[in-house]
Amino acid sequence: MPLSNAYWQMTSDPFSGNGGERASLAGNAYLFESDDYKNCTSRVNYLLAQKGFGLITGLPGTGKTFTLQSITEGLNKNLYKVIYSPMSSLTTMEFYRSMAFGLDLTPAHKKIDMFRQIQERILVLAKDKRITPVFICDEAQYLNTAIINDLKIIFNFEMDSLRPAVVIITGLPAINNTLLKHVHEAIAQRIIVSYRFTGLTRVETESYITSALNFANASNSIFSPAAIEALFAGCEGSIRKLNAIISTALLIGEQRKISSIDSETVMMAINERIAA
Repeated sequence: MPLSNAYWQMTSDPFSGNGGERASLAGNAYLFESDDYKNCTSRVNYLLAQKGFGLITGLPGTGKTFTLQSITEGLNKNLYKVIYSPMSSLTTMEFYRSMAFGLDLTPAHKKIDMFRQIQERILVLAKDKRITPVFICDEAQYLNTAIINDLKIIFNFEMDSLRPAVVIITGLPAINNTLLKHVHEAIAQRIIVSYRFTGLTRVETESYITSALNFANASNSIFSPAAIEALFAGCEGSIRKLNAIISTALLIGEQRKISSIDSETVMMAINERIAA
């Protein structure tokens, strides 16, 4: 049963996004700028200026993908070309093909030929068209050793003296352990910026809820102080989990015909989601 915005007198449902990650940031989408969002944005902007490798990590639902989506959607398409790969469990050949397709190339049959295609295309974009390719490797904890090794080779230009592109490696914190291995030291040393999402703080949790309700022209009294405490404890810093619990709590509250969400309703929502 879908949530009734009318019952809670909301003009929209700002909690329906995935981890605060709306399908699109355009139009009337709700955007909450957490400390993670601001800190990551400043680092990525620096990386875009310097070019090279960046590493963004964090637990699920803390806003990594949303933040990168927000940044890249705001880039001038005449100056940047974004190539996003959400499937890091690919084979090496599939990974090469994915990069080639992202660069609007018809992939060659052999790996060595694709390698040459990709490097030449990056140089044409950077030198001739003044466009910086921005590669985003999401779910990087699934990258195999062969792909990680090839990344440093693909983006080695003019004996490593030229940085014509940006490579953002993002995923769960486990990727840090992978890059700490001696075999990956060469690429680890190339990382210019690194940021780890820590998730919502207690203050941010309340601020997120309040600003979301304001966005929906709803009353701030929908959630009691005890309910907000329970929401913070239950979401464990994850905006995605917080949205899910809130949506379930609002639905339960509507079914129970109550005027505000208390801690008991929040716990019912948490238990319902655990049992699902």
